[in-house]
Amino acid sequence: MKFLDLAPLARINTFLDHVDVGDYVVYGNLEAYSCKLAGLDKKLSKSLDQEVQTGSSPLEMSRSPVGPLAESSSRKTLIYLILTLNHIYPDYDFSLLRAHHFLKEDGLSKTEEAVDSHLLEVSKVWSSTPGLGESPFLECLWSSIDEAIGLKDCDVYCYKADMESDPFGDIACVWSFSYFFYNKKMKRILYLSCRAKSKASAGDEDTEDVSRGYYEGDSDADEKYGMANDMEDI
Repeated sequence: MKFLDLAPLARINTFLDHVDVGDYVVYGNLEAYSCKLAGLDKKLSKSLDQEVQTGSSPLEMSRSPVGPLAESSSRKTLIYLILTLNHIYPDYDFSLLRAHHFLKEDGLSKTEEAVDSHLLEVSKVWSSTPGLGESPFLECLWSSIDEAIGLKDCDVYCYKADMESDPFGDIACVWSFSYFFYNKKMKRILYLSCRAKSKASAGDEDTEDVSRGYYEGDSDADEKYGMANDMEDI
């Protein structure tokens, strides 16, 4: 898969890297990838396609959160979700995930409500940060996502993490969400994820990754860099 370096997303992704809201710190990712496979992704996709076909139950072959796994298009969707996670969290291997680890959202409005509710405090930090608060955070977030992925044409999936495969599966996590916005026409996936980590139990998070930028509610923002990585049809 290829990481898409889109300016509107990069600005918000940098902000979400570390947001101090008081009792907890929010860590987020907002990245878009093309669904064109090449190299190792293409090899992995072929092996995953075979494993899904041979290892899925008759019920999953006829019905699953990503569609009937007997259909090539449904298996492609599942594989794109898995590969996206592999690219975003390279220290983890998500190749054992299957369709039941994901949930297809029933419409965009439910997703928007959940995200807006969780990021209410984050939006206040955005508004008080010099150079960022010209427009409301949530308005900027959704307009940037729409520009990058075309929301009206997207299927939305949620990752139902488990403690073994979830990179955020620790006791310090107060809440988390992971959404995929998949636009088949554009052959593109956008990933939005955030986790809130309690300061009381998180320890000294800043020593974990000294190269990360951060934003705090009552301090100036130190801006650092973002991330990066393409896909060709199976």
